[in-house]
Amino acid sequence: MATEGNVDYTKRRFLVGATTVVGSIGVVAAAVPFAMSMWPSERAKAAGAPVEVDISKLEPGQKINVEWRGKVVWVIHRTPEMLAALPKLDDRLVDPKSKVDHQPKFAENEGRAYKDHEEIFVAVGICTHLGCSPTYRPEIAPADLGPDWMGGFFCPCHQSKFDLAGRVYKGVPAPTNLFIPPYKFAGDTRIIIGEDGKKSV
Repeated sequence: MATEGNVDYTKRRFLVGATTVVGSIGVVAAAVPFAMSMWPSERAKAAGAPVEVDISKLEPGQKINVEWRGKVVWVIHRTPEMLAALPKLDDRLVDPKSKVDHQPKFAENEGRAYKDHEEIFVAVGICTHLGCSPTYRPEIAPADLGPDWMGGFFCPCHQSKFDLAGRVYKGVPAPTNLFIPPYKFAGDTRIIIGEDGKKSV
């Protein structure tokens, strides 16, 4: 047994070492969650970061939904017939050439898309009236929308109508065309929503 003059240094070294190890583990255990809390969550990254979309299996006429910045974004593969119908509607629309400045420059045209990929239509799926989500109505002349309907989007909340380029009809509550987010093509089968070819936005 160690006395005042006979200290057991082996035991002391063991206790000091054990205490140091346990203390170090405690510090690491406390520091890791703290450090991890400073990293953005997957949800936060997805909400603000560009989103890559594979459109290789997107059939003509088909629509898929993608989330970007907490909003639903539609990606639609328009058929040649859908594209051919767009010029026929100009006189029934508020802003047929998409001149109101709330979309990328490449969308300031009748199809509101890249000219070399005009069959792919990308838009935020939120009505510009009060934020409802319009339904995709690609059929021609359905009974509830009338014989002049050539396909588009119908908002069930207040009956706003948009054509297949997201252009708003005259005489409906929605004041402007649907919003076109910045996006770019990364090859023929992928698009990146949230980038316009220059920077992420």
